[in-house]
Amino acid sequence: MCGICGWIDWERDMNGQGHVLQAMTQQLIQRGPDDSGYFSSTHAGLGHRRLIVVDPLGGVQPMSRTRAGRTCTIVYNGELYNTGEIRSELKSRGWQLETRNSDTEALLMAYMEWGPDCLSMLNGIFALAIWDHQQETLFLARDRLGVKPLFFAERGSGFLFASEIKALLAHPDIEPVIDESGLAEILLMGPSRTPGHGIFKGLRELRPGQCLTFARQGMKLARYWQLISSPHPDGLDATIEKVRWLLTDTIHRQIQADVPVATFLSGGLDSSAVTALAAEYLREQGGETLKSFSVDYAGNQEHFQATLYQKDADFMWVDEAARMLKSQHHSVLIDSRELADALQQALMANDYPGMADIDSSLYLFCREVKREVTVALSGECADEIFGGYPWFHWEDLGEDGYPWIRSVDERLAMIHPGMGAGMPGHLREYLNNSYHQALNEVPTLPGEAPRDAHKRALFYLCMTRFMPTLLDRKDRMSMANSLEVRVPFADHRLAEYVWNVPWDMKNCDGQGKDLLRRALQGILPEFILKRPKSPYPKTHNPLYLKVVGEKARDILNNPQAPVWDLLDRKALEPLIKGRTQIFSRPWFGQLMGDAQYLAWIYQLNTWLETYSVQLG
Repeated sequence: MCGICGWIDWERDMNGQGHVLQAMTQQLIQRGPDDSGYFSSTHAGLGHRRLIVVDPLGGVQPMSRTRAGRTCTIVYNGELYNTGEIRSELKSRGWQLETRNSDTEALLMAYMEWGPDCLSMLNGIFALAIWDHQQETLFLARDRLGVKPLFFAERGSGFLFASEIKALLAHPDIEPVIDESGLAEILLMGPSRTPGHGIFKGLRELRPGQCLTFARQGMKLARYWQLISSPHPDGLDATIEKVRWLLTDTIHRQIQADVPVATFLSGGLDSSAVTALAAEYLREQGGETLKSFSVDYAGNQEHFQATLYQKDADFMWVDEAARMLKSQHHSVLIDSRELADALQQALMANDYPGMADIDSSLYLFCREVKREVTVALSGECADEIFGGYPWFHWEDLGEDGYPWIRSVDERLAMIHPGMGAGMPGHLREYLNNSYHQALNEVPTLPGEAPRDAHKRALFYLCMTRFMPTLLDRKDRMSMANSLEVRVPFADHRLAEYVWNVPWDMKNCDGQGKDLLRRALQGILPEFILKRPKSPYPKTHNPLYLKVVGEKARDILNNPQAPVWDLLDRKALEPLIKGRTQIFSRPWFGQLMGDAQYLAWIYQLNTWLETYSVQLG
């Protein structure tokens, strides 16, 4: 994986702006610690940081190729899992490839051969930028489900892009200003984010499945991929077989690398499926034993408490799963104080307040995994694709909004009164508008029964609004540690196929993700197939609440702390001092309660200070 950035400007000579491009690129060093590269011409500058995963010698970027008087240069972040097929097709069309197996070269030549239509041929995760020297056009594209990030901004005659917001903020024309929509994203939508919103004023995100062209005539956005609703053609047995084949093929493709590869293993259905298929493939290819990694927290065995969303703890399952799947397993144990101290590192990786210790734990976990390997496969996205969350079993989607954003009244009550009496209403309206905009996007199926249409809408919400939060989190926390994490369940072929499978078939046994469970029969042991869904683990140790409470009290004792421009210090004092409880259930997702809210307050204050955020 890598980090990319660039600057196109029709009124400035980019050959004299190398210091700016270097400053932007330097912000991405953790995404690519192995190498850096730059390209500049009169109106274009591109920067690249490289994490070597495939073709160490041949994959150097920026990469340029010339054919028939036309030259193009690419910077690219991602992995193609069908590089061999694309290279073969290019050779059949007369292209002379110069590298051993570089996916960067294959991607660049594919664009030069087919133009934007090449995107439909790609199986992979990517954020790419290609500069056409003769036409003076920039082409950007992002993978179908948004595994890899890409942000951009227009400034006067210029256009800027980068893998992460921090690289854009390193440009002198970009200021860290938050307007009313940015406040709504942080204070109520967060830790999720509206697709396309870049948090800071004027910053935008290229949405999954989109491409963009920037030329002297201006900017054009286009969608090259989207979910299409159609009747499902297969019966249950054929559907099970197709899902099994797609998942197996995907993992076989994604286990390929020129560096050591491992899996994340929790002992749950999704991570065990990835581990089982990856381990079997490595054994068949030459007897290599797969490494697997799990995460847990000091004190969890003594203090774990089951909830609606987390019925049991991973430590009860993971060792037996590793033994049955024959992986070389490593367990990472995180201490409560270390977890709290890493909140700032997680914030800096994310560029805005995120999922608090759910982020910082993943940050620390990835740091330990990176000591052993460079690439890991993870089980994210199975719940969104197959219907694993509790809210898939709720019968009424109704007018209540996103099912993972809860306790809205409690959160609005914490808004600083100085922001205006109408601000809570504005924030609520923003959230409602976001929700209904998402519903209006759902690709409906004419004639579908109301219950099936309801489930289809819920799947769409999860895939386009909740899943990106988890993908962003996984990308930022892993790449901050120079670790590439691949997500086989986000394979677009699997997503397209399962999208049209009726709910009664996905939920054929009433447990949740039943279609996936049936597809994994004979691959996973029975005790894993029957395990209830459990999310990424969090700490239940009361010491963590104490530690984040101390951090929050330090902020409370400072009346000048910038967070008190946004939140009501008086209203929060009882929570911070441990005299009351605000949230009787998670206020976001499945895990975030009072302790996470205190940690979020700490992250919000640190963000306002460290990023010098201006409230516009």
